Amino acid sequence: MGKGCRVIHEDCDPDLALDRSLPNNAFIIEYKLDGSTRYDIAMGGKQVDIFDDYWDKYRSDFVTMKQTEGRSNPKLWGNTPKKKKGKGS
Repeated sequence: MGKGCRVIHEDCDPDLALDRSLPNNAFIIEYKLDGSTRYDIAMGGKQVDIFDDYWDKYRSDFVTMKQTEGRSNPKLWGNTPKKKKGKGS
């Protein structure tokens, strides 16, 4: 996708949008592909960046975009804590 959009889940179950561990800037996008309804969960710096990417890609097949139930800070989401080195290491 474009510069401001990162797809978290592609062609997924829409119930994944209820996951509160998602970042708070994540959106579920509904679109049609080959006549079937599909869902993606994507995050971005701005909602308009995500919309622009999906609009450019699907145009008339773009259906809707809603915010997920995510509550995590986007800066901290997906980061794993670094292991601390011991005194003797």
